[in-house]
Amino acid sequence: MEHQSILELHPGLVWGFAVTVVIMLLLDLGVFNKKSHEVSSKEATIWSIVWISLSMVFSGVVYWVFNTDGSPESHALAIEKFTQYQAAYWIEKALSVDNLFVFILVFGFFKVPKYLHHKVLFWGIIGALIFRAIFIFAGVGLINLTYLPEMNIFGEAVKINVVMTLFGLFLVYAGIKSWGDGDDDDDEDYSNTAGARLIKSFWKVSDNYDGDKFFTIQNGIKMATPLLVVVGVIEFTDVLFAVDSIPAIFAISNDPFILYTSNIFAILGLRSLYFLLANFIHMFSKLPYGLAIILSFIGVKMLIAPWIHIPSPVSLGIVGGVLVISVLLSVIFPEKEEEKKEELEEK
Repeated sequence: MEHQSILELHPGLVWGFAVTVVIMLLLDLGVFNKKSHEVSSKEATIWSIVWISLSMVFSGVVYWVFNTDGSPESHALAIEKFTQYQAAYWIEKALSVDNLFVFILVFGFFKVPKYLHHKVLFWGIIGALIFRAIFIFAGVGLINLTYLPEMNIFGEAVKINVVMTLFGLFLVYAGIKSWGDGDDDDDEDYSNTAGARLIKSFWKVSDNYDGDKFFTIQNGIKMATPLLVVVGVIEFTDVLFAVDSIPAIFAISNDPFILYTSNIFAILGLRSLYFLLANFIHMFSKLPYGLAIILSFIGVKMLIAPWIHIPSPVSLGIVGGVLVISVLLSVIFPEKEEEKKEELEEK
């Protein structure tokens, strides 16, 4: 029972998750956002509540699936899986906020009209659905193949995993490096990133936007618009950030379905969170420090895992506590809004 995944316990849940995601995306693109428009804070708040609520409901389903017979053993396993899902969700959500800071810079760099932001983020998320699936399922498979034979270290018989150890070292390094290092992207030339170069290698790019179109016709020649270049940059940026966030959630669980569903629900709420963040960026000024602590903590958890197991509820408590403290400190000691606005206007 302890080693059973949700796929084995309730295969129909896969279809339920897939159908829910597809329906919500179709409603989002085809009904509520059929016409490109600037998303208001009110609309962003409503959609944020919708996505977070859906994720919390799904975490309840995870508990229900594992609590098969109501016995103390099933209840304990269900709580463990529930907290694994919650921890993975909030870790991805927190690390994604750092991604959103970069999105703001990218949109400013390319001077993307505000009414087009939602469309770019929508297609960016479609790409994330695919790439995250590849990273997570391939990562779990790789981890399962890289356990060293049992050995005696510090007087204890342990099995060390090569990939998890490398991930742990990388996350500790990433956490230390990112401490207070949030302005490195401010002067980056996003028109020369790999995502932009990939688009330009296939199509000529027009100088101006053509509404919400990805392609336009100029002098009888089909050309990509700058909007498609922005989508390429956003996709590439998300892949880079996945290098941090995906290894981080491997420290929480080895169940690919829990990791993927929590990751996708967190990503699906990114668009609405982006529009809130863009309007209240001063409320997250201390968050990069919190994310540095979270990355370092998860890295240490991976490194000590062969000797010390930190339960998922404890991990969830630490991650949640760091996030809350980071936001509170941002509110108590806010970054000067005028200075931040000036920085964004210059981009």
